[in-house]
Amino acid sequence: MASIIVTSGEHKGEYLPLGRRTNVIGRAEALPMQILDDMVSRKHLRIKYDKSKNEHYAEDMNSKHGVIINNRKITGQATLKEGDQIRIGQTTLLFTTEDFDDRESALSHFKKVGERQRPTMIE
Repeated sequence: MASIIVTSGEHKGEYLPLGRRTNVIGRAEALPMQILDDMVSRKHLRIKYDKSKNEHYAEDMNSKHGVIINNRKITGQATLKEGDQIRIGQTTLLFTTEDFDDRESALSHFKKVGERQRPTMIE
């Protein structure tokens, strides 16, 4: 279905399969993905799935520092696309439409995405 992979910050390497439910990410203990970052609110980011459009949406939950997707602060809902970089506090998340069986396959996907984004060096 889709997943979130933590690509930077204290929780780098963790992933969250999103499924077809609404997921909340933040500092609170009871959340499916807890991000221990001083600049992340208890309930910072909501990711919702719209079955009729088969799309995931990101929404800022009135956090103090906001939600940045691909270097742009969002207001309201934003449609998520493959490879979107989501920044909450000092933590970066990667949105992917892929599902993973385990942590190792999620990290392998993240490494492949990073290789594609690496710029060519000119000597």
